[in-house]
Amino acid sequence: MGTKTVDETPAETPAETGTEAGAKTDEEQVGTADVTATADGTSPAAEDGDERPEAVQAAQSGPTGVGQGAGAVVSAALGVVSLTGSWVGTVASARESLIGQMQTSQSADVATMVKEGYGDAWAANALWAGVFALAALIAGVVVLARPAFGTPGRPQAPWIKSVAWGGVSLGVIGLLLAVLKYTGVLLGLPATS
Repeated sequence: MGTKTVDETPAETPAETGTEAGAKTDEEQVGTADVTATADGTSPAAEDGDERPEAVQAAQSGPTGVGQGAGAVVSAALGVVSLTGSWVGTVASARESLIGQMQTSQSADVATMVKEGYGDAWAANALWAGVFALAALIAGVVVLARPAFGTPGRPQAPWIKSVAWGGVSLGVIGLLLAVLKYTGVLLGLPATS
């Protein structure tokens, strides 16, 4: 009469073994993709006509143009700021107005008071608008010229070109208006005589 030894590990139920086996086969199916590369940098799966994973394709495709897109948007934003005014221009204008009021005496003639109190403030505002317009113009030109120095045969996205051209256009208009404001041709000081 022999005795049977009972294995002390709990027996797996058929449901547990089925799910674990199913999970392993799913993992094995996902994990069986061959990711080894041949000497020329292609995977054997790519040679058989299978597509490579998107992450591998994106990593090997080169630059994505994110920097150029950001530069184009910055160019357009600077162009808008040059036309609408900036906080820096407003502060510089208020500062020049205050300095002009402090430097003029109560006995000064009206022309001097207008020039010192408002003319210099107007010129300071125009100067800062011109700085922003010039920055927009330079940023837009750099973005448009970048593909000439980049990867040959890789075209620039159309939206990047459009936004960069918009930034260049706004920069040119803003620079023109700033020069006209600074010189007094556009909205010059009123005559005081």
